Amino acid sequence: MAFTSIDNPELYFQTKLYTGNGSNNHAITFDGSENMQPDWIWIKARSVGENHNVYDSVRGAGIRLIPNGGNNDTTKTDTQKSFDSNGFTLDSGAEVNDNSQTFASWNWKAGTSFSNSGGSNGADLASAGSFNRTAGFSIVTFTGNATANQQIYHGLNSVPKWMVLKNRTNTNNESWCVYHDRIGNTKKLTLNSTATPSTDVEFWQDTSPTSTVLTVGRQDAVNGSGNTHVVYCFSEIQGYSKFGTYVGNGNTDGPFAFCGFRPAWVMLKATDASKSWYMFDNKRPGFNETDLALLADGADVEFSSKIDLLSNGFKIRTSGSGENQSGTNYVFMAFAESPFVNSNGVPNNAR
Repeated sequence: MAFTSIDNPELYFQTKLYTGNGSNNHAITFDGSENMQPDWIWIKARSVGENHNVYDSVRGAGIRLIPNGGNNDTTKTDTQKSFDSNGFTLDSGAEVNDNSQTFASWNWKAGTSFSNSGGSNGADLASAGSFNRTAGFSIVTFTGNATANQQIYHGLNSVPKWMVLKNRTNTNNESWCVYHDRIGNTKKLTLNSTATPSTDVEFWQDTSPTSTVLTVGRQDAVNGSGNTHVVYCFSEIQGYSKFGTYVGNGNTDGPFAFCGFRPAWVMLKATDASKSWYMFDNKRPGFNETDLALLADGADVEFSSKIDLLSNGFKIRTSGSGENQSGTNYVFMAFAESPFVNSNGVPNNAR
């Protein structure tokens, strides 16, 4: 039985759906059972084609990154205005608050600030950010030096299984680099691309992260000289987060992926075929089956795709090649709605 230290995941992750009103000071309040002040906000329009928008409390309110593009971060004063005690506030910008359009937001909690100088905690480069060790999440910023084998303190005190890294200031722009424990330290995925994993020692220096540091090579995307970077790091927390794999079977009675919890959010990506990053959550239409997906690498509106959210994981219910191509390997990232078994030994049920 899967026990956990997190009985209520809404303290650390919440999905919020909302409708834009095109007005300044549009407050978005979470509807979970617990208040949560977010530190990483990921917003995507559902009903109209708009870029994804990502904001975090370390870089500051209104400083936008675009997950489906290689753009540098920019200050957009008409988008996100503040991180609130139980949600966030928006300005009138259409990307996040287009009048009468529907949006999904996915929100994570970090919380504790840190600053680590180079040469301490085993790190070569200075880093700063915030972490939440209970939930296994940290936001880390650092300035690169284009030197191989550079170690960066991440603050988690546990080994990251999933990392998403972006060069914020390279004048040529750079892609998003994704580390996933199941594809290993010799390869990286690209969040803003359908591409299969790239192999190059200059990304992660063929070195897995430790409980203290992550390692980067001299590639500009991960360690550009004089460039500022941000990396979102996640360690796996039993009953709350899972970073795993499954193999497609090509039919609507698809594979089951064990998580140890009822998922609130799932993102998946084929690793040996050029396919998109599919995103699902438990708030958009569906009962056990969630009927709608968004693509992390595109500005597309949401579309029909089915996974079954179960008490201990998820099951693919489509034969689509992006989610379930026969014999194709997939990685996934998932966060919990509720643990399969809580800390008192009480099991949950499927919705």
